[in-house]
Amino acid sequence: MQNDSGKTISIWMTTAEVPEQPVLTENIYADVCIIGAGIAGMSTAYILTRQGKSVVVLDDGLIGGGQTARTTAHLSNALSYRYYELEQIHGKEGAKVIAQSHTTAINTIEAIATQENINCDFERLDGYLFAPDLKSIDDIQHELEAAHRVGLTDVEMVKKAPLTDFDTGVCLRFPRQGQFDPLKYLAGLAEAIQRRGGRIYTRAHVEKIQGGLLARVETSTGQVVTADAVVVATNSPISNLASMHFKQAPYITFVIALKVPHGSVAKALYWDTIDPYHYVRLQKLDDEYDLLIVGGEDHKTGQADDANARYARLQTWTRERFPMAQELLFHWSGQVMNSDDGIAYIGKNPFDEDNVYIVTGDTGIGMTHGTIAGILLTDLILERKNTWAELYDPSRVRVGGVSDFISENVNVATQYLDWLTPGDVDSVEKIAPGKGAVIRNGLTKIAAYRDEKGTLHQHSAICTHLNCIVAWNSLENTWDCPCHGSRFDTQGKVINGPAINGLTPTVDS
Repeated sequence: MQNDSGKTISIWMTTAEVPEQPVLTENIYADVCIIGAGIAGMSTAYILTRQGKSVVVLDDGLIGGGQTARTTAHLSNALSYRYYELEQIHGKEGAKVIAQSHTTAINTIEAIATQENINCDFERLDGYLFAPDLKSIDDIQHELEAAHRVGLTDVEMVKKAPLTDFDTGVCLRFPRQGQFDPLKYLAGLAEAIQRRGGRIYTRAHVEKIQGGLLARVETSTGQVVTADAVVVATNSPISNLASMHFKQAPYITFVIALKVPHGSVAKALYWDTIDPYHYVRLQKLDDEYDLLIVGGEDHKTGQADDANARYARLQTWTRERFPMAQELLFHWSGQVMNSDDGIAYIGKNPFDEDNVYIVTGDTGIGMTHGTIAGILLTDLILERKNTWAELYDPSRVRVGGVSDFISENVNVATQYLDWLTPGDVDSVEKIAPGKGAVIRNGLTKIAAYRDEKGTLHQHSAICTHLNCIVAWNSLENTWDCPCHGSRFDTQGKVINGPAINGLTPTVDS
């Protein structure tokens, strides 16, 4: 499939045939307009059409062309936060709801794949959570006890994960986890949505969202979709100026995929408890080989440009533990939005009309959070009671421990000091073909990119969201905002919100 979200290619982009969709050319109406054709938007559209609602899905790129194409597609009720931490933040009952909702999400994906006959390589398998060293075993014991308290009573402690060459030491086994090919799944959802009358339009850039008795969604080419409700499922909500972005932080995560002989690594999900943690799974390559997919080495978006060093550390970590690993076949990166309390924000958009809904803050568990969104938002739109609603409400205020929230927002504030610093280089002549750099131009800064043919493309380096200075991402050839995670391609086009508008071209670009 065409790659709209960066330069690197994930394994899923090579395995799935995602159908092309028409371009929106007229004003239309639907019961619900969904912005974003990733896992959250497509799950919501599918479940709504199953309830008889007319649905229109709009996406600036292709179906699954954003961060869903860049996931490692773990389907898990073991989250990035430990359950004993989630109990402290959300209370014991809240933590039970978290476990139940993610378990339901895995079950829902399995049921949809079966009912709609979607060949997406869905599999049930165990997940293993292990500590990086013996000093952290207490963490494993605390998590076992918490997992049982929240209702995951089949989680058990085992002496080691079922790996031949890597002794993890004592770890927790989470049974009945899952994995799949996310783009094959979305291709199947698209067919099912359209079979039930849903309409999907790609290359539709949304510029304005207005709630009210009849909501309006306006595109950059002038078309208007009117709807009784709007769902903004764009990874980071484009409908919200600031309030949600103070409650979550954007991170870039890195993934490698190496060839291993089929059967040499036990098929399971594997996670350690390092911060940032490593996450491992397998994907069948052919009859002789599997792909060992390993992720980690996260950093704040726009605040580092050292991907090669991070990939080197990932390879070292992997080859030390999986000596059967052979050549590197794929490497890619993705962006996750980490909420300040460990779970996604799903529901009515704060400070907006009652019929505008958002889903964001996936916190590294986007596939199950996106499916939870489909279930919960359908109930909210149909005005049905859902016991998950209060827990995931975007207007909630974190009660337990606010140090992460404070430190993340202090980090954002310091990024504005980039206005005062020199540029990456002092002259555009120093920018080589295929490279980008921020240069100072008087009181402002310019994002300058020289393409492979030597042509220079210059845009304002000021992010159109809240005026941070963007930074060059040499791995993906994107301009990344270090404040709230907006990302732009080399031509200044926005490819990830919260920014709605692209970078402003300079007069001489």
